[in-house]
Amino acid sequence: MERRKFLQNMGFGSLALPLYSCVAPALMNFDTGIGEEILPKRLQPGDTIGIVSPSGAIFESEPYEIAVESMQALGLKVKLGEHVKKRYGHLAGTDEERAQELNAMFKDPSINAIICLRGGSGAARIIDLLDYEAIQNNPKIFVGYSDITALHLAIYKKTGLVTFHGPLATSTWNIFAVEHFKDLLFEAEAVQYSNPVDKGGLLTQTNNRIRTITAGSATGELLGGNLSVLTGLMGTPYFPTNWEGKILYLEDVGERIYAVDRMMSQLQLGGVLEQISGFIFGKCSDCEPGGAGGYGSLTMEEVLDHFIKPLNIPAFSGTMIGHISDNFTIPNGIRTEMNAEEGTFKLLNPAVR
Repeated sequence: MERRKFLQNMGFGSLALPLYSCVAPALMNFDTGIGEEILPKRLQPGDTIGIVSPSGAIFESEPYEIAVESMQALGLKVKLGEHVKKRYGHLAGTDEERAQELNAMFKDPSINAIICLRGGSGAARIIDLLDYEAIQNNPKIFVGYSDITALHLAIYKKTGLVTFHGPLATSTWNIFAVEHFKDLLFEAEAVQYSNPVDKGGLLTQTNNRIRTITAGSATGELLGGNLSVLTGLMGTPYFPTNWEGKILYLEDVGERIYAVDRMMSQLQLGGVLEQISGFIFGKCSDCEPGGAGGYGSLTMEEVLDHFIKPLNIPAFSGTMIGHISDNFTIPNGIRTEMNAEEGTFKLLNPAVR
């Protein structure tokens, strides 16, 4: 009943139909080729960034302080969402509160960009409560990763707004993360992404190595995110249906290898893999074999090779995307050129205006 009232209050009809049946057709068909991507404005020192919490709750005060201080150290003013410190079970407030907070940030003319406090789970619970027309009419930088993948994909599908898979407000804002964030969102550079070269006194690099799955170069629109969240949206009105020519990027954390294998099967059976022009896999942190029947396990390398090599498209793994401290900020919806032998990819256009 509360959800129905929320939809009615948002102006979505007395029958409280799901949002996707009430918005204008242009909002529903972006990924079928109707319309163009929308670029948000770049950030400038002194701009205000809104911190929202559309997924999990935080249970101590210090992470909020660190998040605010990190944004201020970037030269930004900070406005906390109305419900950002609330808690409903493991969630940062009820679905209605979290959706209202995000909708309000997009509508607020004093807010120049929006960053998510943390991931966790719960973002998919609010995607049918978002005001996509307001988001499309008030395009802003929107940043986050992990569970925030659900919001990235839904916003992409419904509006065409370019959003950013990047650090959360509570992430580790080290030099690596800050430089990529600033180059992309402050300086409006067409960024080239490559892993840091650091042998650490050894004869060869052992950390952050790139593995070429299939050599070659490809050009296409970047789209992807967290593997488990992405596959969880398949079959819903919020999952992009047109993957033709796109470069799919993926990452995950804490998944058993057999679960990764199952999710890659889902992408194959759902027709996503057969459409893409290139494949980039970041880090799967703490992804161990686990007990799938007790007879051993495939390796992560074997899983990726099984699904990707037969596609005969440029593909590599090991890039700096994932639940890691040295994390790229990358845009969804911008054309990109990748080189699988070098393990690099470069934006063909800036992602902000």
